[in-house]
Parts: sequence; C-alpha cells; structure tokens
Amino acid sequence: MKITGVEAVPYRIPMRKPLRFASGEVHHIEHVLLRISTDDGLVGCADIPPRPYTYGETKESVVGIVNGVFSDALIGRDPLDRSLIHSRLHRTIGNQTAKGGVDIALWDLIGKALNTPVHRLLGGFADSLEVSHMLGFAPTEAVIEEAQRFTETYGVRSFKIKVGRRPVALDVDLVAALRDELGPDALLYLDANRGWTATEAAQVLEATAGLDLRFFEEPDDADEILGRRRLVAASPIPIVADESAPNLGAAAREIHTGGASALSIKTARTGFTESQKILSFAEALGLDVLMGNQIDTQLGSTATVTFGAAFEHSSRWPAELSNFLDMADDLIAEPIEISDGRVHAPTVPGVGTIIDEDKLARYRID
Repeated sequence: MKITGVEAVPYRIPMRKPLRFASGEVHHIEHVLLRISTDDGLVGCADIPPRPYTYGETKESVVGIVNGVFSDALIGRDPLDRSLIHSRLHRTIGNQTAKGGVDIALWDLIGKALNTPVHRLLGGFADSLEVSHMLGFAPTEAVIEEAQRFTETYGVRSFKIKVGRRPVALDVDLVAALRDELGPDALLYLDANRGWTATEAAQVLEATAGLDLRFFEEPDDADEILGRRRLVAASPIPIVADESAPNLGAAAREIHTGGASALSIKTARTGFTESQKILSFAEALGLDVLMGNQIDTQLGSTATVTFGAAFEHSSRWPAELSNFLDMADDLIAEPIEISDGRVHAPTVPGVGTIIDEDKLARYRID
C-alpha cells in the first residue's frame, strides 16, 4: 500500500451563535479537510482546525504546507511507516495541527486497510466517553440556561466554564450561580485561556474555594514563569496546561518545571501517535488528563472519542465532545449522537468518519 495523493480542502461553516472566550471569539469555523489516498483505493481523512491566536497557523498556511512540503514527505510512502513519515514531517518546525491531521489520516488509512476500528487498534478500553460541554462568555442567565438545556436534552453533567473576564468578580459570581443551579453532582471546572494574571487567578481560586471545582485550565500566560509556578504550587486543584503544552516536549517542560499539574490532550494538534506519548507520560507521573476541544467539528470530535475511549487513563474524566452543536452544519455524513451524557466510539473500520460530499461542495472555499 502506497500513498498516491494528498488533498487539503479549506472550508467555512458559520456558528449558530458566537463562541466567546478570553483569547478571542469565533463566529464561523475555517478548517481544512485533509484526505490522503492510496494505490489500493483507500482514503484517510482528518479535520485540521487552524488557530492563528493559539498556534499561529491559518487555513492558508495549512493548505500550503500540506500540499507542498508534507505532500513530498507522504507521496510514495506506506502509511504503516508512520515513524519514518513523522521524522520527515518534523524537519519542518511548528505546523502543529497540520501534523496532527496527517497522523489521524494515516491511522484512518491503517484502520481501513486492516478492516478494524482505530479505537480498537489503539487499545479499545471503553466503548464510550462521558461528555463535558464548554460554556462560553455570555450573561449569567444565558449560561445557566445553556447548561440546564444540555443536562435535560443530552444528559450532560460536566461543564468547562470559560472565564478570564475583568473584574474577576464577574466570573466568580457566574461560577457560584452555576453551582447553585446545577447542584453538587455537576462536575465544574474553569478555563481562563490565559486571560488573567497569576495574581488574579489566585484571587479566583480563593473566592471559589467552596464551590468544588475540579480543574483550572490556563489561568494565566505560562510565560509569566515565576507567577505561574507560585500559582501551581499553591493551588488546591490541578492547574491544566493546554495552549502552553501543544506537543510532548512542551508538556514535559511545563510539568517538570512546575508550570502545570495536569494536561489537556487535543488530538487535533498531536494526532494519535504523539497524543499517546503525552498520555503515557502523564500516566507515569500520576497526572490527570483531560481530552480537550479545539472547537472541533463532528469530524474532530469523532477523532477525540476514538482516541480517548481507547485508554483507561484518558477515559477517567469527561471529554469535551459537544461543541459541534454550536455550529450551523457539519461535513460528517453520519452525525454524532449524545445519549445519557455519553458519546460512543466508532465501530466501523478506520477513525469512523464519512464525508458528505454535497456538504463539502457547499462549504469549501478553495
């Protein structure tokens, strides 16, 4: 089996409502669909979500690197030779989500060639993951209504709360109101997207001490080295590295230098191969891991559940799998179902995504 073609298709889909958070806001998604084909007639797919404000990638840069340098590294290679391919990709610095997409598409090809779900090839630990829903900036009443609707409609009982506003009392009051409305059984955690200083984040930790929060993701910019390390050392709950740990090396650095005490894994930026290395690193050190959301479409969310449900350690906490519901449409032909607060891992060969070609034709922008 040899790779014969690489295609990167940019597309745009509007959001049903804007998603707002400390590092920006999203009114529509501009992603890149990656398809890698072989001489056996197989096609491996992945969704690549450029995030200029996080990783510096744009849809134009992703298309350019995939159709250029990465295509040269892929054409003529056997998808099973993943390590060789990765060594060629890593000659190019950065391009984190483009590399992650290539890895997922390779795994999709391998699963299809072996007629086996990638979820099982990776480990097959659980058949589903519990869902955590991400709540963006909005008035308190609207945030509470959204959380209650997800509980009543989908059975979701875990919520990541986007914070990072000033004065910090705005978000402290929001979190208190959510805890009061959702009750003690709801799992709540914070994500400030680097919106506060370490001093402000410490104030928030003190003010919310009685609200049973489980995690605090990127409370401040990790480049505030001394402040961040004081914050992590004093925090009663795990401080999660997300943007500050976009790859294995950065994750190891943040943990070993005291910049974080837990990790967010996003398959959109580290594929399955590097994500497994990060997961093993965290498990060896006894660190909690959250399966994060890159404002993923259903294609990306399917990849997340494929990986997250494959291992015991990544199955322990709810995964961020539901924000595709904020999007007006999707490219996937068979939509994800959230039932009793869970999403099941695909049982078909490959990663489990099938593209609706009519929708791709409607939304592509090349």
